[in-house]
Amino acid sequence: MNPFVMEVIDDTMADVLRQKTEVERLRIAGRMWKSARVILRGAIRTEHPNWSFDQVNREIARRISHGLVKHESD
Repeated sequence: MNPFVMEVIDDTMADVLRQKTEVERLRIAGRMWKSARVILRGAIRTEHPNWSFDQVNREIARRISHGLVKHESD
């Protein structure tokens, strides 16, 4: 994945989101964030079945932050 590529929302979805209240949009974003963490947790657990809960959480943070959060060994 190219980190310099920006995804653009299509007009139909933009119209749907414009009709949502601020609270509804925040709830949607929160659910998307939670879903991303669940998906990452499963992928990381598959890649590293022996890692502890803390190691998995640190790797989730590293990936979501695009490497800004480092492992203790980094």
